Amino acid sequence: MFSYRKLLGTLFILVIWAATASAQKKTINQRVDSLLRLMTLEEKVGQLNQYSGKEVTGPVSERKTNQLNDIKNGLVGSMLNVKGAKDTREIQAVAMQSRLKIPLLFSLDVIHGYKTIFPIPLAEAASWDMDAIGQSAHIAAKEAAAVGQHWTFAPMVDVGRDPRWGRVMEGAGEDTYLGSMIAKARVKGFQGEKLGGTDAVMACAKHFAAYGAALAGRDYNAVDMSDNMLWETYLPPFKAAADAGVATFMNSFNTLNGIPATGNTYLQRDILKGKWGYKGFVVSDWGSIGEMVSWGYASNNTDAALKAITAGSDMDMESHAYITSLVQLVKNKKVDIKLIDDAVRRILYKKFELGLFEDPYRFSSETREKLVLNDPQHKLIARDVAQKSMVLLKNENHLLPLSKTIKTIALIGPLVKSKRDLEGSWIPQSDTTLVTSLYEGLKNKVNDSVNLICAEGTDVMGKLGGNFDDAVATARKADIVVMALGEAWDMSGESKSRADIRLPGRQEALFNAISATGKPVVVVLMAGRPMIFNQIAEKAQAILYAWWPGAEGGNAIANVLFGDYNPSGKLPATFPRAVGQIPLSYASYTTGRPIKSPKDIKYKSAYIDVPNTPQYAFGHGLSYTTFAYTDLKLGKKAVKRNEMVGVSFKLTNTGKYAGEEVVQLYLQDPVASLARPVKELKDFQKVSLNPGESKIIKFQITYDKLCFYNRKLQWVAEPGRFKIMIGSASDDIKLNAEFELQ
Repeated sequence: MFSYRKLLGTLFILVIWAATASAQKKTINQRVDSLLRLMTLEEKVGQLNQYSGKEVTGPVSERKTNQLNDIKNGLVGSMLNVKGAKDTREIQAVAMQSRLKIPLLFSLDVIHGYKTIFPIPLAEAASWDMDAIGQSAHIAAKEAAAVGQHWTFAPMVDVGRDPRWGRVMEGAGEDTYLGSMIAKARVKGFQGEKLGGTDAVMACAKHFAAYGAALAGRDYNAVDMSDNMLWETYLPPFKAAADAGVATFMNSFNTLNGIPATGNTYLQRDILKGKWGYKGFVVSDWGSIGEMVSWGYASNNTDAALKAITAGSDMDMESHAYITSLVQLVKNKKVDIKLIDDAVRRILYKKFELGLFEDPYRFSSETREKLVLNDPQHKLIARDVAQKSMVLLKNENHLLPLSKTIKTIALIGPLVKSKRDLEGSWIPQSDTTLVTSLYEGLKNKVNDSVNLICAEGTDVMGKLGGNFDDAVATARKADIVVMALGEAWDMSGESKSRADIRLPGRQEALFNAISATGKPVVVVLMAGRPMIFNQIAEKAQAILYAWWPGAEGGNAIANVLFGDYNPSGKLPATFPRAVGQIPLSYASYTTGRPIKSPKDIKYKSAYIDVPNTPQYAFGHGLSYTTFAYTDLKLGKKAVKRNEMVGVSFKLTNTGKYAGEEVVQLYLQDPVASLARPVKELKDFQKVSLNPGESKIIKFQITYDKLCFYNRKLQWVAEPGRFKIMIGSASDDIKLNAEFELQ
């Protein structure tokens, strides 16, 4: 029998299907515009407002809020520090009670892992391995997405040339080119090929800009620099991140030449959104809009909101300045509604890209959370990345690798059995049951015939009194001593700047006492920054810089010490001899009075108490094997602007072990309209070779690699002579050549 009810039901389904299909055919821009027309001014401002959940990662705002009520009323665009599929689903359900049901963005500082803790970013930079760095970011994103996160506040792409600055641990070190390559790798790792996958999150390039040059290496401090330095050294990693499609930017706490970055129109509107054509959105750092009042740049929170939105800061993290001030500023015609619409449009676009309007709960699956967080492969990858990140600084008389038939090994130092310190700073949550200590790593490595004996000797900060008698006695019983020294986990990171970056406490004194026994000593250093340890550098037979290596650090260190992994890391930052040398970089200038001989420093640009040279140079890192660089060839000795210089040479593994070498290519423009650095890294390759194996290594020097910013901030290469330097470190150049740009 014919049924009108059935027909109407079918027609209704067809209408819904057609509407859905039509909506899907619309571009994201069209969908954003349609939604924007439905929004009240208050709802628009709400999208620019970000609150923190229970966990606090910055100063707490004095303003009391009913967060759930604000979310229900459409007055919140994003929440940070809400973790777990269950909790994010519950909070998202509140947003679905709002008038327009605009989903929230959930965000978190996932800096070097979520559950699986990887080495700190500075350590990963020492791997010079873009695949490993990208894989680390991908697993961090996969785990974060599985617990309901849409967005991480990483990578930090600030160039850092002052190891006193605590946040140097979050970045890629001192070099612009290496930092730019790593920025791309991390963005791709976090975001995947395209936003929207539930195994990826939005990345955030921070801190825009020049935060790594904070005066005196002190966090939250001012920055004062030339435009040339800004454009040539500090901006390129941000441009690389933007070119890689990074979803968001975060502005920085510092002033730049007197103007807070949060209220800096030149940075955010002229450069980022103007010259670079950036389409993502900019979030403030925690409370940085309100902090413009403390800087003396804004008179109150309302003035700060006006200056921040005008300058191009789209989302307010925890200042509560936008939510309390922007509506009235628009009504009073002090803020153009077009500025609000532009900011909202950028944020909504990302929510559409993530697929949150189709399914606001798509990242909040407890089933996927359980599955992903217990993937055993993640631990193995973390171990691989950790061992690739370690740098062999010294290996006198080939003390390393250790023999597995040694009878007795003494493990001495405050970090021998430590677990929390291996995780490092900036982790979402600590779970030391997942961490392998150095002691456990070595125990896993050797058989029962090897006797491991331990003594702490001192604590990290030297608060424990007494002498080192027990540690010395332990050392005397051993065939070899492995010392585990360094920083505690909370000594580097945000708000952890140090005026004195020497090895803290009484640890170097402990080393001297152990060294005096005459036993061979291997020192494993764990830290979040380059440290100063001159006596260890002079006296220790072997030094392995393990950084803060993450949860698999103990196993990774054991693999390196016993030769199951041949170290291949290279320093991404210069290690000074003295604090007075800081800031210190390989890309320095000759000056008008360069030193030609260390014995002749009178009236030269020199110190009278220490050499100009660092303890360990940028790019330094040893291997258990050796490499020979020979047969350098240039394709052309003279080129024009549209031509490339082909460079090739033979690299041979001349040692007994298979190994990897990071081949580094530096250039110098010796005569130019502006004085240029003595060398600049322009390319590198990580090459794996078996014993006796050779490979022809090739580089292409393009016109762009010859360019610099001139007085008018034009990106130019000037005709003349260029020097090519190829080597294993910035201070270990093996091959030299010259060519001319006509």
